[in-house]
Amino acid sequence: MRIGVYTIAKNEQQFVERFMSNLNEADGVFVADTGSTDETVPLLRKAGAVVDVIKVDPWRFDIPRNVSLQLVPESYDICLSIDLDEILTPGWRTAIEKKWNEVDGQVDRFRYEYAWNHNPDGSPAIAFWYDKCHTRKGFRWVKPIHEVLEFYNGIERQVFVEGFMLHHWPDPTKSRGSYLSLLELAVRENQQDDRSCHYLGREYMYYGRQHEAIIELKRHLALPSARWHAERAASMRYISRCYGDLGEHGEAEAWAARAVAEAPYEREPWFELGKIYYGKQDLLGCYYAMMRALAVTDHRKTYIRDPEAWGPRPYDLAGVSAWWIGLKDQGIELMKRAIELDPTDERLKNNLQLAMA
Repeated sequence: MRIGVYTIAKNEQQFVERFMSNLNEADGVFVADTGSTDETVPLLRKAGAVVDVIKVDPWRFDIPRNVSLQLVPESYDICLSIDLDEILTPGWRTAIEKKWNEVDGQVDRFRYEYAWNHNPDGSPAIAFWYDKCHTRKGFRWVKPIHEVLEFYNGIERQVFVEGFMLHHWPDPTKSRGSYLSLLELAVRENQQDDRSCHYLGREYMYYGRQHEAIIELKRHLALPSARWHAERAASMRYISRCYGDLGEHGEAEAWAARAVAEAPYEREPWFELGKIYYGKQDLLGCYYAMMRALAVTDHRKTYIRDPEAWGPRPYDLAGVSAWWIGLKDQGIELMKRAIELDPTDERLKNNLQLAMA
């Protein structure tokens, strides 16, 4: 078996040594550089990567990814797309080869765990199944941003691979300023693409453009292809936040409740609703919603996961609410659990001391 790693790069010299040393299990590394002005290209070549320098104007992500894929010789069996700011855990090749042998090569794409970001202690904050490991033929990249690896050669066969994880360690100084315009382009290119619509609405929310976010997120919910309940609930949660930012608290509560109804098996909708109840001092409602949130223990490994909902905050709000509605012993235990998850938070410690006084 021959496994090739391919990627795109621009001005990422600080990652080259770590990136290349992490890939000593690969048979080849192939890079489409999109115009580096630092030492990225010579450092990659010195470390053994095959590098093609290209220009993409106007910029979009799918074109250079397709170029980098084409650099992988057709004699290779497996291709793995990762970025220079990502790190594979040891044993990744062995895990892929084992799964390949188990299915006798009858597979087109491998799905594996991906840590998109991390907690302060280095543990994964948001982790989900990823799908950028595939056979050499039959795939192409589409969409200008949040690009997707599309299979165009019949009915796709997928398998899940245990035994390794890909970790994302991004450069916080790198600009993401073009993302909004690229998302707007993606939606213009395909008005019926529910995922791009959801992403665009979320991006408007991040930019504080609440009215536009509400319009786009509601459009996402109206699309016939928008069927994934967890993502639909996420759009409803974002709509709720936007209405809250606009001071329309009744609408905010209504949309959070709709998110719960859409995906009651997810922790995030209950957490969103509980925060609203806490804000309006409905402590009984907050206690109920937070306890329902904490009853959900399955992370489900999707990008929808909100780290705040899985940290100390649900225990914090549940504990305070429990104490004030008369469930003092339970409230104290919940406060202690919040501190276990963040022992550096002085506010949590002070709350516990007051509760136990």
